[in-house]
Amino acid sequence: MSNEEQTQAGNRPLPNLNQPEAIVFDMDGTLFQTESLLLPAYHKMFDILREEGLHSGSTPPEERILGSLGMLLADIWKNVMPEADEAVHRRADELLLQLEIEGLEAGGTVLYPKVVETLRALHARGVKLFVASNGLEDYIHSIVVVHELKDLFEGLYSAGGSGTATKTELLGLLLDNHKIGSAWMVGDRSSDVQAGKGNGQTVIGCAYAGFGRQDELKGSDVIISSFDELIALYDNSTAQSL
Repeated sequence: MSNEEQTQAGNRPLPNLNQPEAIVFDMDGTLFQTESLLLPAYHKMFDILREEGLHSGSTPPEERILGSLGMLLADIWKNVMPEADEAVHRRADELLLQLEIEGLEAGGTVLYPKVVETLRALHARGVKLFVASNGLEDYIHSIVVVHELKDLFEGLYSAGGSGTATKTELLGLLLDNHKIGSAWMVGDRSSDVQAGKGNGQTVIGCAYAGFGRQDELKGSDVIISSFDELIALYDNSTAQSL
């Protein structure tokens, strides 16, 4: 696909993509407005780490954690607190998951605009929907349950639950398990682009979260600025002959 076609679906004539059997979504920054849950949990986590004597000084800037979204947790902590040892990083894993699940259950977290309506519309069209995220299994499951999305998804795949080292491996496992030949990978980070392209699939880049670098979505087939643009992209796609 040319660079001219690698554009926002809402601003120019729609590109003609192959119609997918499945659409696979990243979670943070794609379906879920992560900062609505993450930032309060992040600050509480460092309060606890200080109380436990595992961290001294101020809480690292929020930009470090927001800029790390999409990475595996092990890599996130290397970016957020590189001076801390492995034991502190693992304690941070435990605390952040606990605090995020508590935050989800308490309510007040939000999905991006039009996520629920768009997922329902795609599901009604017979598309198989999946989540593939580098987040922890319990975290991903809790978001889907709390926001009442469980019935819309064929499967929830997480790096923590599947033991994969990269998003590319995770997507490959999902496609293989469900015998899917054609899919769209929808996400907001370079790891999503790499996962889709690494498995020979179409990539829809999401530009509305704003967590990543300017070139984060380079290589996407289409970049969308609103989640509901997926409906028009799907309706304009070409069904593949058997």
